[in-house]
Amino acid sequence: MRFWTFIKLLSALGVAGVIGFTCMLSYHVLVNPLDGIFRDIIPNPAEVAGRQPDTEFAKMLDSKELPDIDPGEMAYQKAHELIALGKIVEAKEKLTTIVNVFPTSSAAPTARRIVGEMNLDEILSSARMEGKKSHTVKRGNSFIGIAAEYKTTVDAIMSLNGMTDLKNLQAGEEVVVLPLEFRVLIEPKRKAISIWDGGRFVCEFPILRMGTTAPILPARTTISGKLADIDGRQVKPDSKEYHGARKVIQIAKPALQIRGESSGVDTARGVILRTEDMEELSLLTRAGNEVEIR
Repeated sequence: MRFWTFIKLLSALGVAGVIGFTCMLSYHVLVNPLDGIFRDIIPNPAEVAGRQPDTEFAKMLDSKELPDIDPGEMAYQKAHELIALGKIVEAKEKLTTIVNVFPTSSAAPTARRIVGEMNLDEILSSARMEGKKSHTVKRGNSFIGIAAEYKTTVDAIMSLNGMTDLKNLQAGEEVVVLPLEFRVLIEPKRKAISIWDGGRFVCEFPILRMGTTAPILPARTTISGKLADIDGRQVKPDSKEYHGARKVIQIAKPALQIRGESSGVDTARGVILRTEDMEELSLLTRAGNEVEIR
């Protein structure tokens, strides 16, 4: 027998063996389980340790027994991973989605806090000019006049330009201003005050307590004025003492005040915030801002 004839014969036997083994394996899987090597390769499902009967497996798939999936929590975990990777912009987008799309998610309060801190860092920084304007000082300009022109406040101008007190303005110098066109949302039941730029969430401050037991009904109103005092003495915005004074925001109708926790006794119609939160809220608001009580 020639060598190549012998090789061809062996190949044919090998192919026949593979075909036969495949047929038996198919019979083992589809028709009736076989013993021996076939059981070792693909065990009988009924013999697998811990394997539950089909009825039990069906119960596991019953939606009532499966844990609820919180898409907001899933988005938060993804945002956490992005922050760890240094992808802050992408992480902020994920967190903002939670705030806007999944407001009832268990992750929403944390998302609002983180997004709020990010937004405040951007808004109160003169290095980021988005939403801000640069005013070239002209002869005769005053801080109060500039604030009125751009619908902002003297304290916001001071904060953005790193001023601890008012200085003399010099013609030709540049002053960064932030028009304050934000909307204030007060939610007594949720114990939160939030700031919105149109439909975009900006930040949120927790309400420590209400200075009234009477219910505050839903309403659409405005900020009627802002005050600052030191030991009961009113301080004007252009005073050097204004920065360290305790701030008060007055709401038009219903008559309501928003105050910091260190502003003395609670008023009859007061909303009390932490002192540091009150400072930030005061920086972002002016008389005339829209207010919604929900």
